Amino acid sequence: MSLPSGKRKSGKPARKALLLGIGLDSDGHKRLTTGPNFALAGGTQETHEAMTEKAIKINEKLTARGKALEQVSREEFDEIAASVGLHRNEPKKG
Repeated sequence: MSLPSGKRKSGKPARKALLLGIGLDSDGHKRLTTGPNFALAGGTQETHEAMTEKAIKINEKLTARGKALEQVSREEFDEIAASVGLHRNEPKKG
């Protein structure tokens, strides 16, 4: 049985995931880079290149694990992100 594209047996849409990177610094140029599961916008050339490199490395690590972005848990994503130099910033309490 073939299911409509993007649908699961339950009839709910298939889960999707996207990495979104936004560079808040600027040098006057507009930059936008997209990939199979990421979109990166803004930043100086240096910032944008760093975001692109990290997104590509995350995708390489996902491929090595045989998984897609939407298939990893938050904990597994945090582990992969940390391995490429990213970390989660938790809001300060109080």
